[in-house]
Amino acid sequence: MSLPDDYLRYPIRGYGMDHDRYDWEILFRKKPVTWPNDARVALWVTPLLQWFPMDMERGPVPPPGGFNRPYPDYRNYSHRDYSLRVGIFRFFKLFDEFGIKASVAVNSAVGERYPIIVEEINKRGWEVMAHGVHMGCMHYGGMDEKLEAGWVKGCVDSLRKTTGQPIRGWLSIGKSESDNTPDLLAANGIEYQCDWCNDDMPYPFRTKDGNLFAMPHTVELDDREVLLRFHHREAEFVQQIKDQFDVLYAEAGQYGGRILSITLHPWVMGHPYRTRYLKEALDYILGHDGVWPATGAEILDTCKEQA
Repeated sequence: MSLPDDYLRYPIRGYGMDHDRYDWEILFRKKPVTWPNDARVALWVTPLLQWFPMDMERGPVPPPGGFNRPYPDYRNYSHRDYSLRVGIFRFFKLFDEFGIKASVAVNSAVGERYPIIVEEINKRGWEVMAHGVHMGCMHYGGMDEKLEAGWVKGCVDSLRKTTGQPIRGWLSIGKSESDNTPDLLAANGIEYQCDWCNDDMPYPFRTKDGNLFAMPHTVELDDREVLLRFHHREAEFVQQIKDQFDVLYAEAGQYGGRILSITLHPWVMGHPYRTRYLKEALDYILGHDGVWPATGAEILDTCKEQA
């Protein structure tokens, strides 16, 4: 079966990148960034708070962690629900010990259903990022633009109401976007998104409503990816975090401040036997001088001030 003639005809096709969302640039030639107190590495920890409807419809793109058994899938539903009943509270306790302010990616359904969690987040001065409506609302290429616009606006408006926070950041479920997603985010006042994994530092990202910023939110140091998808051991995950930190810490001496992003699911890393490994990683990182635990908004503001 041959391809139609118009398959390779699309806007901005040509030499180099086939879009104009951002300029191509080399990380090691960027202007150096200086973190507060001359820190070398900004530690950006992002727990994900997600709600999985038990009657979730199967869309064209399955959500990460989605169910695979016939309704009612009590086993998987209750496993994911561990995040909101136990895991996040274990994170609160652990991060309090280290003085870490996290950026929490939150489904708007979580904000509506679990006000006590929102209260605990705000009490600690943590940042809330938008993370879609719920895990059954995956964005994907070719989806209806009006439907997606309603999802984005509904999520952002709901979280601003339930949390009282401005909601400056966005992480798509599964980092899955349509061509319209960045424009819809900017139109709803989002300042940065975490879906593009092609840099170690923030960079401007063009939309119809001006610039967003793409933040270097990790998929490499994601507990669900490493432990459940790749089947690495917890000790290996800890070593990967340490190795990532060591390289960034060394680079910062020559190229300016760096960002260590760690992505955590409380239903994965919030179990008792795994939190001891997380504590080991944080002990190692924060045992070094020149580490700045920061939220995504704090990191972005510092970068923009020095642009």
